[in-house]
Amino acid sequence: MTDPRASTAEPAAPMDVVVFGASGMVGHGVLHACLEDPGVARVIAVGRRPLGVSHPRLTEIVHQDFADLSPVADRLTGVTACFYCLGVSAAGHTEAAYTRVTHDFTLEAARTLLAANPGLTFTYVSGEGTDSTERGRTMWARVKGRTENALLALPMDAWMFRPGYIRPRRGAVSRTRAYRVVYGLTSWLYPLLHRLAPGHTTTTDHLGRAMLAVARHPGQADRSERVLYSRDINRLGEP
Repeated sequence: MTDPRASTAEPAAPMDVVVFGASGMVGHGVLHACLEDPGVARVIAVGRRPLGVSHPRLTEIVHQDFADLSPVADRLTGVTACFYCLGVSAAGHTEAAYTRVTHDFTLEAARTLLAANPGLTFTYVSGEGTDSTERGRTMWARVKGRTENALLALPMDAWMFRPGYIRPRRGAVSRTRAYRVVYGLTSWLYPLLHRLAPGHTTTTDHLGRAMLAVARHPGQADRSERVLYSRDINRLGEP
């Protein structure tokens, strides 16, 4: 894919960004990447409970109903980019329940932000194996594919992130118990996994930096290049 950082345009102005799902493993990494980046002027974190993080550039919005963001829409203006990391495991969920969180909540966020912020860059954390045809046998992959397609159809600079194995960094912890167990058992193997399968492994640090990279250079790729896998994420997210 074309590297959006290769643009010859003037350096981007400081960004105001919003992060959904900052209490989760991926969102934790993205939040810290934003707070550590001097090119980010303000970070708005939207969640159901306070994060317990204090930073002069961090603003938190505590909101319960992600199916309706209209009560907080006036606090989501002036935003350059949205890093959408909110999600749940498909395990134990019906397709209807999983669709509500994965598809409906995501589209509500995208449409609400886009209405107030023309030119928005929206990055969505999907997953390796997502089914763009929406017709496969795996439920989560169909729903993720439907969500990606809906986002790409909106008039905004949308990017789909499809990481494989993600190594948590900086104290990031998955909210899903089964994932915590897997990460706890396999984290020491990451250097070997990354050496054997570099195209299928990444870290929360790389994800955060890669999201910032595409947000700084909007409009630098066509639709066919807007689906990023671990190899792309690692390249864009190098320090």
